[in-house]
Amino acid sequence: MPVDYSGTWDVVSNVNSEAYMVALGIDFATRKIASMLKPQKVIKQDGDCFIIRTFTTFRNYESSFKIGEEVKEVTKGLDNRTVQSLVNWKNDKLVCVQKGEKKNRGWTHWIQGDELHLELTCEDQVCMQIYKRTL
Repeated sequence: MPVDYSGTWDVVSNVNSEAYMVALGIDFATRKIASMLKPQKVIKQDGDCFIIRTFTTFRNYESSFKIGEEVKEVTKGLDNRTVQSLVNWKNDKLVCVQKGEKKNRGWTHWIQGDELHLELTCEDQVCMQIYKRTL
């Protein structure tokens, strides 16, 4: 049985988010606001079905998916693009490949101790975020 990602997670580290947002084409003002935010993730996992909600004081975002099933996703809380997202297990990591307008786009989640790690990629940029479980 894969690891259980369910819980509430608060961001404690966010590295290279500015360059990642530039790669996404996010405008200057939105990048400045986003750089001050402290996102919280609430993950609900039921086997291979996930709902990931990301909350900030500026915008909220929700993503739901089933492992191995491609879904059409509009990244409304981010860059407002339509992508085809496919999430699979790679050992205990969740690996998402997003096909669309931007190359090399996707993310990887994994748990290490009491930390949730998130690696976001777009084109040649990588943003690393670390979250601590709060509930």
